[in-house]
Amino acid sequence: MKVRETLVCRGHPNVSGSHRTTFEVTREAHLSPAGHCIIGVGADKGAADLSDEFRRALADSRAVLHTTLTAGEHSVCIRSRGHERMTLDHPADLVWRKSGFVCGRTVGIFSDHAAATLPRNLIAVLQEGAELAVEMVAVIRTPAR
Repeated sequence: MKVRETLVCRGHPNVSGSHRTTFEVTREAHLSPAGHCIIGVGADKGAADLSDEFRRALADSRAVLHTTLTAGEHSVCIRSRGHERMTLDHPADLVWRKSGFVCGRTVGIFSDHAAATLPRNLIAVLQEGAELAVEMVAVIRTPAR
């Protein structure tokens, strides 16, 4: 089973992309210099706005999440996992984590990227305010019989 969800946000001059364990996009319009994990603001969706089907898919520990971030000519793919404790009920934020921590903002755990490991050319265009497209595909593999 595959379920797809997309959202659009934009960069901000204060995007630093320096957080070592997470990255985040938010519906909030402003970013302070302290927001080291935030790579996109003004998102058209928060976690609670994702479709019920997508939220159910990520609330399955068999789920693998493939996220593609694209800004201008720059793109990166991130692989994460879902978990049965995911609620995706935060109104503004979506957070990808390298750890297994789950809260209402968490969209992916055990991610293979954090803000600090995203390509620097992607971070540079986000610092210029480029539009960021976030495409997420949750895949649930059923065991072979």
